[in-house]
Amino acid sequence: MSTNPNSDTPPMKYQSIKQVDVPKGRDGKHKQIVTQLLSDIEQLEDDRALQIPLSALPDSKENIRSALNRATHQRGIEVATSSDAEFLYIWKTSSTAS
Repeated sequence: MSTNPNSDTPPMKYQSIKQVDVPKGRDGKHKQIVTQLLSDIEQLEDDRALQIPLSALPDSKENIRSALNRATHQRGIEVATSSDAEFLYIWKTSSTAS
């Protein structure tokens, strides 16, 4: 952090650090469930879907879907989801099915 004694700029309120020291990863509150879902999705056979009881989810199905959507897009995995009153269903789309 450099300061200019001839400047009328007020001093910095917050500490600065080198950009290389800034953490790049994010461990969100859904990391554990999303990591497990990704692992299970990778092991899915063609024409199979995961069937997850809604009661087993740590948050709403909407929030889990959003977190899963972010993670799958980062990894280039295409999945589809559906749900009913009891379950969340997740499967690989045909373009990513192995």
